[in-house]
Amino acid sequence: MRHALPLLAALLGVAAAHAREDRILILGNPAGSQSVSATAAGTRVEYGYNDRGRGDHIVAEWKLDAAGVPVEYTGKGNDYMKVPVEESFRLADGKASWRNRTEHGERTQAGEAFYIPANAPPEMLGVLARALLKAPDHRLPLLPAGEARIEAAGTAVVTDAAGAKVTLSHYRISGLDFTPTSIWLTRDGATAAQVSGWFTVVPPALAGAVAKLAAAQEQADTVWSARVARALTHTPKGDLVIRNARLFDPRDLRATPGMSVWIRGERIVRVAPDADLHAPADAETIDAHGRFLLPGLWDNHQHFGGVDGALDLANGVTSARDMANDTDAFPKRVARFDAGTELGPRVLKAGIIDGTGEFAGPTRMRVDTAAQALADVDWYADHGYAQIKIYSSVKPELVPVIADEAHARGLRVSGHVPAFMSARQFVENGADEIQHINFVELNFLWPQVQETRNRDRFIKVAEHAREFTPDKPQVREFIDFLARHHTVLDPTMAIFAGLFCGDPTAVPPGLEDVAPRLPAQIRRGLLSGALPVPKGEEQAWGEAFPAMLRLLKALHDAGVTLIPGTDALAGYTLHVELELYARAGIPNAEVLRMATLTPAEVMGVDKDRGVIAAGKLADMILVDGDPLHDMRDLRRVDLTLKGGKVF
Repeated sequence: MRHALPLLAALLGVAAAHAREDRILILGNPAGSQSVSATAAGTRVEYGYNDRGRGDHIVAEWKLDAAGVPVEYTGKGNDYMKVPVEESFRLADGKASWRNRTEHGERTQAGEAFYIPANAPPEMLGVLARALLKAPDHRLPLLPAGEARIEAAGTAVVTDAAGAKVTLSHYRISGLDFTPTSIWLTRDGATAAQVSGWFTVVPPALAGAVAKLAAAQEQADTVWSARVARALTHTPKGDLVIRNARLFDPRDLRATPGMSVWIRGERIVRVAPDADLHAPADAETIDAHGRFLLPGLWDNHQHFGGVDGALDLANGVTSARDMANDTDAFPKRVARFDAGTELGPRVLKAGIIDGTGEFAGPTRMRVDTAAQALADVDWYADHGYAQIKIYSSVKPELVPVIADEAHARGLRVSGHVPAFMSARQFVENGADEIQHINFVELNFLWPQVQETRNRDRFIKVAEHAREFTPDKPQVREFIDFLARHHTVLDPTMAIFAGLFCGDPTAVPPGLEDVAPRLPAQIRRGLLSGALPVPKGEEQAWGEAFPAMLRLLKALHDAGVTLIPGTDALAGYTLHVELELYARAGIPNAEVLRMATLTPAEVMGVDKDRGVIAAGKLADMILVDGDPLHDMRDLRRVDLTLKGGKVF
């Protein structure tokens, strides 16, 4: 492949004697590969990647009909959490049948329909794109459910590794996600690349073109997002008044009926009883009809992508913290949130730093030395980040180096507790906050469990959580330690409710009523979150999450500051998180304070946020229900205001 012509032939996948080899990149870092080759019956793909010791590995084969639609598919290997998976699909004599870890079914099928494997190799997206381009109106029904359609989104001329110019076509497929999914094809229709800020699949010959392809996709996504934002945002022409509201104040945990809020621009002018508030006669008025008005919610653990910002606003989240993202495209997205050209909350950015090696996290900021650590902290500080997130592969001896420099630059410090140190040591070495309650549980297993970069950080907790009851001196002493050090905890309880639920065919607990309203492929993606329960461990695993709820309540009662975050499906999962706090026995009013005022105080922005009061930003939500009585009522968000704009 010393010349452009044979290199291009390999890129197109037309060299029958060779497989097409793709690289898989996670946030630009090499993470795995995909091999695509022709067989006597059809196509064979082997695909796998490593993401912090996790990641799919699938060997799949399929056969297509004349329309490019799969009539046979088999796949075997493991999913992202290393759970064994085996999948099959067959379409014959007008009957489609399928089976995988989370689904099985059959259906009489008249006409073409495209089966989407539950654990599909990336190449399957290219197969779908080609089938859609052949299909009438460029649409196809999907199996088990849904419909996909494709539209052209332009071309890009890129330079391959041999210096030859290659023209690629950009297509956007709707029906797989909340937003259109991009794919690049060659002139001959072969799969060329799949690019995203998180996960990229590209042949080595086109590795240098990723930035250009990503920029073209970002432009298309920006146009799409701006159109949605214009349709769903109402900006009052003058002043705005909300009347007859039952207003919740997290400072005293009271809800007062008959209250009015006067807003001008992005700020609150006055808050007063209805009869005492005299706004301009031409002010726009919203009659709350006695509904529950409270400050906008916070999600303190997100990783923004797709339409997460819109899902946040739909669910009343007006402030959020991103706990790790790319350092190129993501700051532009936050700027669009702020400008109103993309729907999203106010976002504070946490910059992730990890070590090196097999389990290194999704970041370019990977450090082995103190000098590297200091340089990365300074980069984040210089680029407007509020916090450093230390990840699992950071050497323990670098934790105080990072923490001291971050504090000197005015940044907070949090993270996963790195492997080979305990949560106590993490706090003693400068951490202000811990992500995920399992790292508190793991402190009780120290030093027996030290390698926490693999699945042991989940499995060992499932096996032993029930043993660490709040009345045990070991547990009581560590809780008091956290309270004395004013350590903040971002528990992400909903994640563990799903991981330990024991049912891979179920959606995450708490989302059962939400899932039927989501797009078909989104519903499928919610499945298979549960880890397999080892034989003989059923009782321990069944008691693990209730024990974690009891620990959460004990932490709260001892004065440990809790701030709710999700690290999962945006918006909807926050409601589940708060319901779990209430289920743990924390009074509803205090849960609402945790979701509004407490994060603003922790992050140092309570001058502007966290309370509905004169001079504050007009970030608030109107709820058709009483979450003080039933936390599930918080799901009934009627409207969201962010900076005085109404959604």
